[in-house]
Amino acid sequence: MTHYPAHDAYKYFGAHPAEKGYTFRVWAPHARSVSLSGDFNGWQGAEMHRDKDGVWSLTAENAAVYDSYKYVITGADGRTVWKADPYAFHAATRPGTDSKVYDIGGYAWRDQAWLDRRREHPPVDGELLIYEVHLGSWRHHEDGTSLSYLELAKELPAYVKSMGYNFVELLPVTEYPLDDSWGYQVTGYYSITSRYGNPSQFKEFIDQCHQAGLGVIVDWVPTHFCRDEQGLRLFDGTPLYEHPDPRRSEQPQWGTTLFNFEKNEVRSFLISNAVFLMKEYHIDGLRADAVSCMLYLDYGKRGGEWLPLRRQGEHSGHRLPPPAFGYRAQGMPRGAADSGGEHRLPGNDRAYLKGRSGLRL
Repeated sequence: MTHYPAHDAYKYFGAHPAEKGYTFRVWAPHARSVSLSGDFNGWQGAEMHRDKDGVWSLTAENAAVYDSYKYVITGADGRTVWKADPYAFHAATRPGTDSKVYDIGGYAWRDQAWLDRRREHPPVDGELLIYEVHLGSWRHHEDGTSLSYLELAKELPAYVKSMGYNFVELLPVTEYPLDDSWGYQVTGYYSITSRYGNPSQFKEFIDQCHQAGLGVIVDWVPTHFCRDEQGLRLFDGTPLYEHPDPRRSEQPQWGTTLFNFEKNEVRSFLISNAVFLMKEYHIDGLRADAVSCMLYLDYGKRGGEWLPLRRQGEHSGHRLPPPAFGYRAQGMPRGAADSGGEHRLPGNDRAYLKGRSGLRL
């Protein structure tokens, strides 16, 4: 097996600084071939190398921050598609769909006092007064354009504090193609949307919130993903992130594809994403969207559109590992999904399950 901490997969996959340039890694176990194309090689695909676990890698010595790139994958089905990097830290602004090279480190945080106070006095032990906001529609310039992360950092924290709130909840901020979805149909789980600036500028926004005494919760979408071709669907020509049976993978109500929580790699992708947002962006909490789709296989579906489990842990005669989400999250006490509970993540991070309405991490 390829070795990396299951909750820190983002430190291995994606684009990371090398001695020269950047090393790229992508999981596509059923692909016939994978090439790396980008600004750094004139978009002339360079063949990547596959290990025994289906991880393809290549070091591009000329790659630099802000270079655009994609993986050109010839899948098991014989089709060749240009895929965005599932673990990319930055992405092109829509309508662009390329991933972008970015060094996620290097920002000098100034919120240590907030982090110390949060550790000593967890916010969930007190009263949460939450102001929910969509960053792109909160305020606009005279020409109708949205405020940038840096402009929001100057205006939003003071406004929210003046209203008496102690937390701000952001509608999804990871990359998505369609404005009308408000971020709930994601294509880039590790890319903070570039609509309002770059990742460091988003960190500045979080930093300013913390310095103002505001906690930050982010809406998180670990249930389903966008069907756009550059995204996760049929990533290597097979249902890699989704279930092979469309009755388990399709969400007809929203026109999206559901994650297959039975796969260790998918659980690692999502848990690492939660840890990534908390560690790299100092996010204080996550609200998991569409939890009902995790709990109820028939949610938003009519008869014949869904497939029941024969009994917990068994489907179509095959034994399955316990689901990471659904009946109960791994490691959580029984009944936590109904009554609320606490689950320790790696390190000192905490996860709080908020009944049926959301998961707070």
